[in-house]
Amino acid sequence: MVASVLVVEDDSTVSGVLSAYLRRSGFDPIVATDGPSALQEWTQRRPDVVILDIMLPGMSGLEVLQRRRADDDHAAVIVLSARGDEEDRLLGLDLGADDYMVKPFSPREVVGRVQALLRRGERLGSAPLLPRRLTSGPLLLDVSARTVVIGDRPISLTHREFDLLSHLMSHPAEVFTKEQLMRRVWGWDFGDTSTVTVHVRRLREKIEADPSDPQLVVTARGAGYRFDGPVVSGG
Repeated sequence: MVASVLVVEDDSTVSGVLSAYLRRSGFDPIVATDGPSALQEWTQRRPDVVILDIMLPGMSGLEVLQRRRADDDHAAVIVLSARGDEEDRLLGLDLGADDYMVKPFSPREVVGRVQALLRRGERLGSAPLLPRRLTSGPLLLDVSARTVVIGDRPISLTHREFDLLSHLMSHPAEVFTKEQLMRRVWGWDFGDTSTVTVHVRRLREKIEADPSDPQLVVTARGAGYRFDGPVVSGG
């Protein structure tokens, strides 16, 4: 089955070049040139990957992303931004983007990152099955249902936040560097490790009693991150 890639870019030259490279690499590109049409195409076509420019007419790329994530859409997203717009890039990661690229960029690198995101999905599908449930005190992670509950309170996690927590809980007390987490959770051998930092911060805000003093996802100073609670697996 051919993977579909939604290219959201108001510059016709850029979207045309990206579409040509994607088509030559075996993908089915879809193009949207403004925020409202991007939201419509994304909702109706359900693409596998979205390449999303931040600055768009009609509605910003960040608003489009926020609306789709609110609808629990888990398409992989690569945010495009102008050089120097670091705050927007980090906000994109906060809203659930998987990666970002700074303009100008190489179309070949964009295709490479799309391929990496899709390979990661294939690896997850063929990976050994984890236990159905992972429990640490009141925190319950259901792997098959992809749900997280603390006591009686459901916790809404993005696709990537869930994968990160699942990986850490399935290896309790084991320290992972940011580079290792990028390879094992994101499936990338490249990229800015601030992606990991942002996702850890967001995860802590959702599962820790005091995010400023985390007791579950803790920092091993100078080394990386680990899940510090006792974990019981079952199911």
